[in-house]
Amino acid sequence: MIDQEHILALGNILGDKGIVSEPGAMVAYQTGARYDEGLAGLVLRPATTEEASSAVAYCVRHGLSLIPQSGNTGLVSGSTPDASGAQVVLSLDRMTRRFDLDLDNRSLHTDAGFRLSEVNQQLEANGLFFPIDLGADPRLAGMLSTNTGGSRFLKYGDVRRNTLGIKVVLADEVGTILDLTSDLRKNNTGVDWKQIFIGTSGAFGIITECVLNLEALPRQMATAYLVPSSGAHVMPLLRSMEQKLGAYLSAFEGMSKNAVAAALDHVPSLRNPFQGGHIPDYVILCEISRTWEPREGEQGLDAVLETVLAEIWESEAAPLADAFVGPAHEMWALRHALSEGVKHAGKLIAFDLSFRRGDIMAFCDRMKAEMPGAFPDVTICDFGHIGDGGVHFNLVVPKDSQAATDAAFEQHLRDWVFNMAVRDFNGSFSAEHAIGRKNQPYYDLYTDGKIKELAAGLKAITSPGALGTVRFG
Repeated sequence: MIDQEHILALGNILGDKGIVSEPGAMVAYQTGARYDEGLAGLVLRPATTEEASSAVAYCVRHGLSLIPQSGNTGLVSGSTPDASGAQVVLSLDRMTRRFDLDLDNRSLHTDAGFRLSEVNQQLEANGLFFPIDLGADPRLAGMLSTNTGGSRFLKYGDVRRNTLGIKVVLADEVGTILDLTSDLRKNNTGVDWKQIFIGTSGAFGIITECVLNLEALPRQMATAYLVPSSGAHVMPLLRSMEQKLGAYLSAFEGMSKNAVAAALDHVPSLRNPFQGGHIPDYVILCEISRTWEPREGEQGLDAVLETVLAEIWESEAAPLADAFVGPAHEMWALRHALSEGVKHAGKLIAFDLSFRRGDIMAFCDRMKAEMPGAFPDVTICDFGHIGDGGVHFNLVVPKDSQAATDAAFEQHLRDWVFNMAVRDFNGSFSAEHAIGRKNQPYYDLYTDGKIKELAAGLKAITSPGALGTVRFG
């Protein structure tokens, strides 16, 4: 537990609104989005970078372990304290003052405590948005520290690609503020230091401000469900659509039959769009978009998509078995319901994997072939971002199964899946969820020793204090 003298001192630094010490009020900060539940000794809520710096400096000088927390929507135990009650959560939920929009530069300089939805709501009037599409609603700092991607990565890229600058507080005895908030799009004057902090789970420093690249809001969209002729035809279908549609193609999302069934079962208001209610083994949600209003005489996007699909359908060895264009809001509603659906289907053991695009279906096919023999009680409910090589490989165990509460079973299952993904397919054990306590053992296992040595050295330079849940050494 945290000594009262520290609570009083930090209260003087941050004020009454900047500190939470009552057990009941700390529950939201110590409970994760899915599995994890820890015990915070104290919660700090700075409102500015300067307050964050002072609080971090105090904690480092007095040996207090800090857990930076943004929106607390992560799934790998990276934003919650452990069970010791000795860790201090530093939340960015009050850091929402600065919001400077530069229309000429198409950029936004803002505090990193804003939620993604709040940012896009404020940008909408100017026809702009931060183009990272997620099922959750995280805060910007967490998005940057985990380098999120999302459903439209295919067109817009990840957070790294859309960040121009950041401001960081280092976990050292003075709480060094590192100002990297350049709004330049081209700057070849040395190391791109912001990338040291983006995607490294907050271990090297706490991101408190950011300068974001913005994109024009799509003014026209068309969506379709595509049923590939087989799993082997998914990549030829994607290549064909990229060739025929170019920059219009903004999403190519794969959904397995089991995942779709779980979503439809969990959300009765969703309409089953498939003929006779029969869900195909694999479905792809395709989206095309453009940023201008329809022009007179210009072919609408629905017609563009239908024309392209007809061309693919009529091609030799057509990779497409079925397709239909439909309302975007309905089609995306089903896609966005997948996570909650599989979570409620039983005990969920989730994996966030990535592969070379051509290996995704091969991995999934191998899993479907070998899983019944190795783990007969497990149901595969996979879906993911086929266009960028990512797959949310969700495994569901019946709630009444003994395996659902067996920690050794889950550990064995995780080891088996990760070993095949990383060693047999040269994939990543964390496509966009970062590391955290949940993935730490696999970072330790699969990361080259020299890389770990370099990362530990960088951590010792930037933030020698106890910061975050990740050990890069």
